Amino acid sequence: MFELGVIEFWHWWVLALLLIGVEIFAPGFIFVWLAAAAAVVGLIVLVLPDLSWQLQLLAFGILSVASAIGWWQFGRRNPSPSDRPQLNRRAEAYIGRVFVLEEAVENGYGVVTVDDSRWRASAESDIATGARVRVVGVDGTILKVEPT
Repeated sequence: MFELGVIEFWHWWVLALLLIGVEIFAPGFIFVWLAAAAAVVGLIVLVLPDLSWQLQLLAFGILSVASAIGWWQFGRRNPSPSDRPQLNRRAEAYIGRVFVLEEAVENGYGVVTVDDSRWRASAESDIATGARVRVVGVDGTILKVEPT
């Protein structure tokens, strides 16, 4: 029979396995750190079997938060390289490409057609309709262009 006052090491290991199972079905890479914390608390209880359940829960909470924050910090310092770094920054992917100006750049702004969409373009000087322009930068959703 299970009593709250008596939590043994294997209880923590079962919890760790259950949390790994949750991670499999609800991936988010957070439950794995809770599982690791539960496994470590299980090891601590194996070494110190008289540890009170309150201290066990405290250790689990501290280790859970510490491991999750530690992984988050590691991920921020060591970002994984991407084969498509501009995936969610579509305009930046156009830098360096050459397009034909659909509407002349007058007073600093015009329109360029990129594939099947129209983009607002800006340039330092006026450029006539039909001119070829190269994208040299991006300002939000406005392509900065210069004549080629």
